[in-house]
Amino acid sequence: MLPAPEPIRVLTVDDHPLMREGIAAVLGEQPDMAPVGEAADGWQGLQAFERLRPDVTLMDIQMPGMDGLEALSRLRTLSPGARVIVLTTFKADAQAWQALKLGASGYLLKTQLRTELLDAIRAVHRGHRWIPNEVAQEIAAHAGQEQLSGREIDVLSHIAQGLSNREIGGLLSLSEDTIKARVKTILSKLDARDRTHAVVLALKRGLLRL
Repeated sequence: MLPAPEPIRVLTVDDHPLMREGIAAVLGEQPDMAPVGEAADGWQGLQAFERLRPDVTLMDIQMPGMDGLEALSRLRTLSPGARVIVLTTFKADAQAWQALKLGASGYLLKTQLRTELLDAIRAVHRGHRWIPNEVAQEIAAHAGQEQLSGREIDVLSHIAQGLSNREIGGLLSLSEDTIKARVKTILSKLDARDRTHAVVLALKRGLLRL
């Protein structure tokens, strides 16, 4: 008789203790999985990964200090073959796309943990990617749109704070006319009706965080 395969060793990085405990409890009930560690933020996650070298890492995006995307980038530099499933509350396409570009193997909404977590872990462990249909649809819906530059996102974040073009120009050391031109470009790229609509769309797509 062949020996039983080694269980999939899983590290969970999330700033909510109840989330970590819940995931560990579910994984502990699976004969083919083993929760080997937990971390509350990106820094702790990197340290735990180096120490434990798990087969699959579950990484929350929204965390204080070092967030999940930065931790993912550093982790993939540390171990290019690492298999990471990003966890998030939002199906924002910008965050999903960025996570995938940084090397994430999967992207899972927290509302889907009860129904899809185990399948996602098994799929990623086998070398496959896991992207929920609604997230894939969000990415596809905006695939042909020109992306905002870093400076345009800076301008948009100041718009979200209610600042005028003149005030934004002062903060960014740019003329008011330059800011007006940037706002026009932002509206065009996002297909937004006005400044407020641009902020709403950017928040929905994960381009901005308030």
